[in-house]
This record gives sequence, C-alpha cells and structure tokens, in this order.
Amino acid sequence: MLTLSINWSQVGLQAGYLIFSLSILVILHEFGHYITAKWFKCRVEKFYLFFDPWFSLVKKKVGETEYGIGWLPLGGYVKISGMVDESMDKEQMKQPPQPWEFRSKPAWQRLIIMLAGITMNVLLAFFIYAMILFKWGDSKVPVSSLKYGIAFNDSLFYNLGFKDGDKILAVDDKPLDDYSDIMKKILLVNKTVTIERDSQQRTLNMPPDVLGKLVEKKHNSDDPLISARMPVLVVSVPDTSVAYQSGLRKADRILAIDSIEISYLDEFKKVLWTKKGQKVLLKVQRSGQEIGLIVPVREDASIGFNLHVTLEELDSAGIIRFEKKSYGFFESFPAGVKKTGVQLQFYIDQFKKILSPKTGAYKGLGGFKAMASIFPRSGWDWESFWNITAFFSIILAFMNLLPIPALDGGHVLFTIVEMVSGHKPSDKFLEYAQIAGMILLLGLMLFANGNDWFGYGRSK
Repeated sequence: MLTLSINWSQVGLQAGYLIFSLSILVILHEFGHYITAKWFKCRVEKFYLFFDPWFSLVKKKVGETEYGIGWLPLGGYVKISGMVDESMDKEQMKQPPQPWEFRSKPAWQRLIIMLAGITMNVLLAFFIYAMILFKWGDSKVPVSSLKYGIAFNDSLFYNLGFKDGDKILAVDDKPLDDYSDIMKKILLVNKTVTIERDSQQRTLNMPPDVLGKLVEKKHNSDDPLISARMPVLVVSVPDTSVAYQSGLRKADRILAIDSIEISYLDEFKKVLWTKKGQKVLLKVQRSGQEIGLIVPVREDASIGFNLHVTLEELDSAGIIRFEKKSYGFFESFPAGVKKTGVQLQFYIDQFKKILSPKTGAYKGLGGFKAMASIFPRSGWDWESFWNITAFFSIILAFMNLLPIPALDGGHVLFTIVEMVSGHKPSDKFLEYAQIAGMILLLGLMLFANGNDWFGYGRSK
C-alpha cells in the first residue's frame, strides 16, 4: 500500500508563489503586444490574464477593449483585430480587411508588435536582476576557499567517480570560481570534470547522460545534492531536547560515535542512519577538552540538535570564505545586464540537453508542479521570489522566440519570410499553422505535466 504524505501548507505557499510570478510575467508580456498594437493604431479587443473558454472570472470593457481574468491559468492573451491567434476568430478573418486591423498594417509594424512581448520579458529580467543586486548585492563562495572540499548526497556521484572531500576545479576544462555554479556545471557537463583529491589533480570522464541519470534517481531529500564539507558543529540545542538532557551543548564538536571516528558532517549522518533507535556514545570536544555523552538516536536518524550553519558562520569558522559585493543604484544596471546574459546562456545550455535524446534530460522536463517546487517551502522570501521570477521571464522570452506556430516566434518567422519574399502567407495557411502549433504545444504541456505526476519527474 502506498501512503502519500502531503504538506498542504507548503503546497499552498508554492502554488501562491507560482501564480503570483506567472501573473506578473504574463501581464507584462501581453502588455508589450498591447502597447505596440495601440501605438500602431490596431484595435485591441481583449486583454486577459489566463484563458477564458466559455466564461471569465472578472471582465470589464473600457473603450474598445475588454479587460479580464480567465479561469484557466495557462497563460494569457491579447486579441488584436485581424490577427490569426489562439482565439481562432474565423468569422472576422472572412471580412474585408479594415484599417485598424493587424493584417492591414505594414510587415515591419506587425513584426514589432510580435516581438514586443519577448522584449518586455527580457527587459523585465534585466530590471529585476538589477534591483536584486541593488537591494541584496551579490554573494559567492570561491571554490578555492572550500577547506574540506565537497560532500555528495547522492550515490550517483560516487558511481561517476567522485568521493567526499573532492575539490571541483573545472568542468569541461573551464575553471570554476563560485561554489554555487558547481552543481549547474556538473549537470550540464559534456565530457570531463577536473578535481583535486589528496593534493593531486585528476580528470573524471563523464557519460553524456549525467542529467538523465539524476532524473531517474529521483533524489527526494531536503539535503542538497552537494554541500561544502564541514566538521560536525552543534549550532544550537533546544533545552527541551533529549540531546540537551544528555549533556550536549551549543558549540560542541562531535569527534566520534561509538568509537567510530567522525571528521565530517557527511560521515556523521551516514553513521547515524545505522544507529536509528539505539543509544550511542558520542565523543565531544568542548572548550579544548574531550568528553563522552550517551545520547539516544531517534528513528529519523537525528539526535535533536541544529546542524544548520549559515555561510557567514562557516566563514567565521574558517571553513569557507564568504564574499559579498554591494552595488549602487546606477552600478546595478550593467551588472543586471550581465547577469541576464549569464542566466540566458545557462537556460540555452539546458535546452540543448533536452533536445539531445542521448542525454536523457527530456526525462526531467516538468510542468507546473516542477515549476512550483523551485520556490521556497517555508515563509515568504522576496529575494528568492524575484530571482526565480527573473529566470522564468528569461525562459518565457526564449520559448516564445522559438519558430513554432502559435508562439510569437512562429508569427515572427512568417513575417520575416513575407518581408524577404514580398509574399504574405494566406489567412488559411496561417489558420492551419496556428492549429498545428496549438496541438504541438498542448502535447508538450501534457508530456511535461505528466512527467510531474506519473513519469520520471515524480518524487518517491
């Protein structure tokens, strides 16, 4: 019998994050189409957040435009008169073209209208990143400062040849500088990872399907896939806990469990898993002296004290070096442009992996559930929210630029062909292309969301 445990407060919080984020992105994307259509004196019949088949939740007509919120949260749209779009208004297209219609405008104007949504998403990402840098600055942990190397929290990495304590120096011969880039680079690796082990450099050859293998593993843990290796430091101990009653105190350093020497946190966790439900003898270092404590291990392989250490605390302990850079208001804008470019390249690299069957990356293609899972699960974190929203904005811009009918990129492609050839595609051709594009997108959406719940993307 399969028991499914769901924390509905986390689900609700992440769903709220996602809906709020997508609402911002959709409204501004469609506003790009709307404002340029108005600029070129096209009639805009509808401006909707979410889709409204059969009925809408809210609607109000102002002038010639109906503004509203649909019930189907799969995007949004503006309905521009005389344009073959998702509304599939065939009756309007049968009428003679009118001066206020999209199809009556010069190709260059139609091209600008089609590109405006993508442009808005790129500008939004740039602006958000600039404001994040202005408000919170930019922080990093230099790879060279990881005193004890890396701890790996999934057996996949051991199968690939990694060992706890390895220092990751380069991926595909490109040196790594920031600790936060390590996981991203390994997942997108093409050939090799350069490590330092026992003071010697080694090269690990990677299979092409690292990302696919990780998806199949379905790593489902609160632990990150990798972490900075560190000693076992007791950050805090609640005075109501069994660990406190057994004598454990804040700032203690655990050295051994039942005579098994423990140097690092990853070793500590592995030993505890073998001691669940038992009492163990801890050798603890306190104020330069070693003492022994008998402590019961709970069924979840913990002993009731806080192990979470902030980057600042790790820096103070000399385990890593934490660097933070602040930006002035005007200084943040060029930095925001640079960060947008870096994140765009990161997504393009992911997209290439998905398109290559040998990588197995398509197995991890997720839908709304996967998107929501990226957001924090406890409390509202504005910095995380805006970082994720900016990245989603980049994804939305890139995906809409793809030359697929029913996407902006499809309309852009047909318009460019018209401008080069001097021949405009017929309305009937555009209609069939729109239908084909919508079927393709619906299929991709079903596949991605199916992966979330029934396929490789499902968590155990």
